[in-house]
Amino acid sequence: MTAYSPMTNLPEAPGYKKGDLLVLFGELFGRGYANGIVDEARRAGMTVVGATVGRRDNGGELRPLTTGELAEAEALLGGKIINIPLEAGFDLEPADDGVSPVERLKGIKPDEWESARFGEGLLEQSRCNGVARFEANLERFVAELKPFIPAGGSVLFVHTMAGGIPRVRLFMPLLNRIFKGTGDKFLPSERFWNSELGRFSQLNFNEVTADTFGRLLEGTVALRGEIEARGGAVRYAAYGYHGCAVLLGGEYVWQSYTPYVQGEAKMRLEGIAEAAWQQGVKAAVYNCPEIQTNSSTLFLGVELSLYPFLSALEREGGGEMAEQAKRECAQLLKEGVTLDRMLALAEEYLVSPLMAGFRDFAAWPQHNTKEQMAFMLERSQELMALSADQKRVVCAELSRLVFQGVGRLMFDDSWSPRGAVTWLNHDIIARRLVS
Repeated sequence: MTAYSPMTNLPEAPGYKKGDLLVLFGELFGRGYANGIVDEARRAGMTVVGATVGRRDNGGELRPLTTGELAEAEALLGGKIINIPLEAGFDLEPADDGVSPVERLKGIKPDEWESARFGEGLLEQSRCNGVARFEANLERFVAELKPFIPAGGSVLFVHTMAGGIPRVRLFMPLLNRIFKGTGDKFLPSERFWNSELGRFSQLNFNEVTADTFGRLLEGTVALRGEIEARGGAVRYAAYGYHGCAVLLGGEYVWQSYTPYVQGEAKMRLEGIAEAAWQQGVKAAVYNCPEIQTNSSTLFLGVELSLYPFLSALEREGGGEMAEQAKRECAQLLKEGVTLDRMLALAEEYLVSPLMAGFRDFAAWPQHNTKEQMAFMLERSQELMALSADQKRVVCAELSRLVFQGVGRLMFDDSWSPRGAVTWLNHDIIARRLVS
């Protein structure tokens, strides 16, 4: 396992200059972590170029974006998108017999999920076919990227690909039981993970979340050499997750959302960065805190560790920035509800004896328990209910602050990264924002 190595000092200003290139390797959807670093690149005068995962037509075929879809995606990014489908994973990829893993699961009822089986070698055939498709499209992507690279300019590749939940209807009721289930509806994540469907999920998570980073590094070897030969620099940054330290009882304590079934893929991502680092490539994974995004709605409770960030802002310097954050969060609460009450409820959950066993860094990622899920989901709903408008909740405002701070830290540190894997905890993010 990668050694725990949090960032403790603010990085110096990076060497990126006007006209340099930021390449977002992964499509931007809504507002989230990638927006933070894109904003920083744009502020520095860099050109921003993005990618797309493409879309599936009615027949299931992967295609580029239509003219309208492309215009919408480029407006969201604020830059040019190379319209070559870089969808990763193999859940929809046919094996040599023409049938995809998802198609093999059709007709299986939710209560029969543990009996699901794939034929010998068929998952591997689909995986290899998916890899071949992705690598061919990556080669085309790199070729179309070349004209955007200025002579003598530098390039920052930002890997944002993550996820990999198989796109089959059978999975949604199971995932709801794993991540939102209590009582009789609770499903142990370990039971699912040890099944054939769990093995399939793990392989697909690996492909999407981790192996795409390795293929990006391998697919740009020649390009990297050309850029460096012309006096430019090439850097790679990727978004990881491996828990986060938050302020509890006056101390920063590492904790994690549970169950985080993508955790093994995130550790695989770290390993890819470490291997590249040993070869002299400036590739860094930044393990970021939990935030609330469009994609985190399935993971109710992931936002609970966000609330102490308000306390971290005060602890790391306070000032007008921290006061403004407190005022804006207070305005979102119901009449009669105080920030102190909100923070007390969050800390009570995070330091509870029930959660102590889940703060074991060496045991990460851990599986859920019925008692832990019931407590987490109840406290999550209780804290969400403190906001007056459920469409404008406090944790969404805190998420915005966190991804802004993370964007600045990643952008600055990526020029001369301190190591292959770095944790961005609440303390350094707060210090960046208040400085």
